[in-house]
Amino acid sequence: MPSSASLNNTLVCGIDEAGRGPLAGPVYAAAVILDPARRINGLADSKLLTPERRQVLAARLKERALAWSVAFSTVEEIDRLNIFHASMLAMRRAVQGLPVRPAEAWVDGNVCPPGLGCTAKAFVDGDVHQRPISAASILAKTARDAEMTALHDRYPQYGFDKHKGYATAEHLEALGRHGPSEIHRRSFYAVGIFFQGELFAQRWSAMAEALRIRSYRMCCEATKLAMGTALVGERAKLTKFDRERKRLQRAYADVRSTADAASHVDLVDQMLRKARHELRSKRTA
Repeated sequence: MPSSASLNNTLVCGIDEAGRGPLAGPVYAAAVILDPARRINGLADSKLLTPERRQVLAARLKERALAWSVAFSTVEEIDRLNIFHASMLAMRRAVQGLPVRPAEAWVDGNVCPPGLGCTAKAFVDGDVHQRPISAASILAKTARDAEMTALHDRYPQYGFDKHKGYATAEHLEALGRHGPSEIHRRSFYAVGIFFQGELFAQRWSAMAEALRIRSYRMCCEATKLAMGTALVGERAKLTKFDRERKRLQRAYADVRSTADAASHVDLVDQMLRKARHELRSKRTA
């Protein structure tokens, strides 16, 4: 029987995270060391599996893997560190929670977390092509989904049991109706809007519900445009920016014509004027 030291030299740990994109809830990570003697069929990127299949595979992984660990970073850590560094922290915690020290870690993506205590390699689309990473993606995803379902019981108005905190139309409508909860990530623009001075305090809550939701969506889309998200994939062009700005003006003409939403309209117009000026300056530089 090999010694623990020689066994350690053969152990590869797969690492992946779940929950970088959502507007609410913690980000989770998992670390898994598979047992080559106890093969698990059907491992794949967790996003490609049905919830039911993920649950079956998660149970098998916990039973058959040589070692596994799940960890997370809190919403407060996400807002304080930013989502990238919070994800790295959750991955590091997952590896630290393993009862066996791996010789090497395989990480999904193109960046390895620092301080893992072993050699690390990053694999783009590793959750699709590398079985240890696929295993980690399944455990991270099922753990986070379970947490968001539990949080739904505390905050049923947001529908976390369905969208798990992602920025779906249903979630954005709930945010526009109720505002953010304590588990929403303030550092994400669709949530951070609510903390811009008094714009989304008494003025916002005094609006009629339909106008409140529409005004919030207008601000979200304008912020997204101003941040350049709508221009990803091509060189930032002034013509496209102007086209998108005019589209927003037409789409939210009802909000723009309502006196109760005047402060939000001013916010949007100032934001887009500033973004246009910066875009034009870059173009002429």
